Amino acid sequence: MTVEAQGPAVVEVRDVKVHFGAVKALDGVTIRIAAGECIGLVGHNGAGKSTIVNIINGGLTPHAGTVRYGGTDVERHGIGTARANGVRCVFQELSLCPNLTVIENTRVMHPELKGWGWRSRAADMIGKTLDEIFPGHAIKSEAVVGDLSISERQMVEIAMAFSTISHPAQLVILDEPTSSLDASLAAQLLAYVRTFIKKGGSIILISHILGEILSATDRIIVMKDGKVVTEKQSADFDHGSLVATMGSVVKARDLSPRRSGGGKGPPLLTAAPRKGKGLPFAAFPGELVGLAGLGGHGQTDILLDLYLSQTGSWLRRPNPNVTFVAGDRALNGVFPLWSILNNLTIANLGDLSRRGMVSREREDELGASWKERIEIRTRDMDNPILSLSGGNQQKVLFARALATSAPAVLMDDPMRGVDIGTKQEVYAIVRAEADKGRAFVWYSTEMDEVSLCDRVYVFNGGVIVRELIGADITEENILAASFSGAAA
Repeated sequence: MTVEAQGPAVVEVRDVKVHFGAVKALDGVTIRIAAGECIGLVGHNGAGKSTIVNIINGGLTPHAGTVRYGGTDVERHGIGTARANGVRCVFQELSLCPNLTVIENTRVMHPELKGWGWRSRAADMIGKTLDEIFPGHAIKSEAVVGDLSISERQMVEIAMAFSTISHPAQLVILDEPTSSLDASLAAQLLAYVRTFIKKGGSIILISHILGEILSATDRIIVMKDGKVVTEKQSADFDHGSLVATMGSVVKARDLSPRRSGGGKGPPLLTAAPRKGKGLPFAAFPGELVGLAGLGGHGQTDILLDLYLSQTGSWLRRPNPNVTFVAGDRALNGVFPLWSILNNLTIANLGDLSRRGMVSREREDELGASWKERIEIRTRDMDNPILSLSGGNQQKVLFARALATSAPAVLMDDPMRGVDIGTKQEVYAIVRAEADKGRAFVWYSTEMDEVSLCDRVYVFNGGVIVRELIGADITEENILAASFSGAAA
């Protein structure tokens, strides 16, 4: 595969420009995608990846430039035109209707399903596709989407994109598709991607997990500040050169865990064995405690239980013992109608108030401090939170939690959709806060993040089946405990 895509173009955009006020979201982007290739699209949060995706899938009309499908100029650009030309998209922010069943969501995504017996046809279609991509998934098509875990919702949305009725999928855009999947589910998806490519389909893969980009793609397109800065064969990159090309060489930091296996003094958080089985839980001051295992096996449940045990409700106490960073920001994180600043400071209103009134000066100071510290990409903190990219929204949630005085921080797979440079900055902040005595309880689907922890609890079947410390924190030990089901 050469740098220039060979063969007929499935999609081609030329010199596309998009601006939002004074912000140039895209500044002359040209991308050509041929049949039978997997393109890796990378760049830091705010680089323009989501905008070019919305151009290709018809969600946005470019202010300048052209879009072609199958070598033909389009007369009317839009989602319907893109879908008719085989373009499908799995968004980082999941788009399923939580109050509808999997079957009903399938019809929403595929309106061609109609007439007598459409429910059974929808169930058959989505069931078969789920079986092909995620064998052994155990998702029922009659289930209400709101009752599914975030990983199960991600699986359903992926399956819907690859499902076929009248217009077969030719190009599937996967925007952070493995961000809420554990290692085994991510491996199943990437294996299916390779099969889809061999059959002549095309993929645009957007991921901040650079190992996936390097191993699964044919070409890598690097974006920065709304422009394509590099386009090369994947084999011509390694991890270090790809990070450098993205424009942020990660500074070397001592992020190695202390591997203490227990802090000084009494634990900040404790929990009895879940369901009366397995091992108890404890988190001590100054510790990073990891929660590992296959997704949906109780990690999020214990985080919620720990939060509620310290608060009694979701209302904030004057001096809270815990704070929470949600991984599913669209459902549990951001207030979509509020500004960036209000989303950041909502957990600190008590500390920012004088005589019962919030001090705007102190609120602005707090927002400006965290904007600089965690590099939130915005010109104005009074802009709407949804004006930010997904990764920058996640930065706001981090800042919201870390700006509090709570001694324990609970994090539910919080790095979803965050670029590698920001991850390293957040890791350093987390370790610095832990050095001050804060405890972090961290569920992550990424092994690299679990390895940063001082102690790791492995979950299986809703209970803690193993505690790992020091050199025992390895992928092999975590996977073995994840599948064995035996407490050790």
